[in-house]
Amino acid sequence: MGIRTGAQYIDALKSRQPEIWLGGRKITNVFEEKVFQQPILEIAKLYDMQHDPAYQEKITHICEETGERISNAFLIPKSYEDLVARREVFEAFAKATFGLMGRTPDFLNVVVTSLFHNASFLDYYNEQWGKNIRDYYRYIRDNDLFLTHAIINPQNDRSKASHEQQDLFTHLGAVKETPDGLVVKGAKMLATLSPITDEVIVYSFPGFKPGDERYALAFALPIDTPGLRILCREAMQDGTRSVFDHPLASRFEEMDAVLIFNDVLIPWNRVFLYNNIEAANLLYPKTGIAQQPAHQSGVRGLVKLQFATEVACKVADAIGVDGYLNVQESLGELVQSVESIRALLRTSEYEYTINEKGEALPNETALETIRGLLPKMYPRAIEVMQTIGAGGLLMSPTGADFENLELREDLNRYYGGREGVPAVDRVHLFKLAWDLCGEAFGQRLLQYERYYTGDPIRKRAIFYNSYKRSHSFAMVDAALNTEAKKKEVTNS
Repeated sequence: MGIRTGAQYIDALKSRQPEIWLGGRKITNVFEEKVFQQPILEIAKLYDMQHDPAYQEKITHICEETGERISNAFLIPKSYEDLVARREVFEAFAKATFGLMGRTPDFLNVVVTSLFHNASFLDYYNEQWGKNIRDYYRYIRDNDLFLTHAIINPQNDRSKASHEQQDLFTHLGAVKETPDGLVVKGAKMLATLSPITDEVIVYSFPGFKPGDERYALAFALPIDTPGLRILCREAMQDGTRSVFDHPLASRFEEMDAVLIFNDVLIPWNRVFLYNNIEAANLLYPKTGIAQQPAHQSGVRGLVKLQFATEVACKVADAIGVDGYLNVQESLGELVQSVESIRALLRTSEYEYTINEKGEALPNETALETIRGLLPKMYPRAIEVMQTIGAGGLLMSPTGADFENLELREDLNRYYGGREGVPAVDRVHLFKLAWDLCGEAFGQRLLQYERYYTGDPIRKRAIFYNSYKRSHSFAMVDAALNTEAKKKEVTNS
């Protein structure tokens, strides 16, 4: 089939009935549920972009294997030009959602593409695993499917390994093998957008210890597989808020969920890794599933940071405070943050390497630097926005107020901005800013960015240790000029 349309995506959602729980209710029709409806339509727009002449040549290509047009997220990059082609789809989807949806379809399609191209790693441990991931890649590529993933254990007792938890199946683990497949039980999170996806892929971060064998798993399943329960967090909006009052929360609520597996059967052809601690701990470094998706998340993070910066600049301009030096300094800092991330992304593409399998890898150091900076830069942008907007962010009337003619004169007089900025425009802008920096919706976006790739402190420590191992610090040796120093000491 190749690229599908938004209507085809929605039809697929309507054809399934996964077990979804939200606010104590079992959801029986995901498309008709108000909380999910607008996010579904936003994802559908992304699928329709693939058919739009303004985007199609930039974000899709003809598959050499099938002759069908497919997303560039499924492209195996072998050159700088291929990396740019992948960036085009990352950028198009991010801009369409203002960078606010971290798990658009391109993200996990890149993960599976990396697994596919590096399937020889899985072959080494079990040839069937390698075959399974190759088949799965072709399946989601040819049907243009939308995936969620669940790769983190529930936050129970973090001081203990999975096999040391009070309940053997608190963390997702294998129960038994059957002729038809592997039975699993337990929970994984943070399955973002899972209620409105087609499939879920499960794998884990490195860190398995002896005794954790049953938890060393990687597999994929349809989201409506029997026994799979989707337990959603509390919604940040109820699906009925006006677009005027909540221009972002009303459209881009990205639901997160815990996935609970109650003796779920995974067919053997959907198992990619099982009962092998060594393979599970090497999955990330040996398959590129951290490095290649970091390109996508870097582009998405850049767009999100740029959007927050633009909102902060517009808020300052609307009330005439961007003439003050302190405000200019803060906004200049945000703009420089945006340009720093942009430069790092271009560096990652220009300074790519080719691995032994012929795959073009964006520069890892540049991408890891982005991962280290964004968890600090985005919260700073939100802080600047809150400071500039100040009490005005708390005091906006509603869209309904503007529709009441009896209030119109007061609103126009007391809610206008600087000269040339009418009340309705200033209020609408401040509503946008409050959605981003004050509402629960915006606070979720803030927390999401802080921990998007895991614990930022641990990630930066890992980065430093890797840097230390790979650098000789030759300039220090040159500055000390040890040979000359030896001669000086000898002659004295």
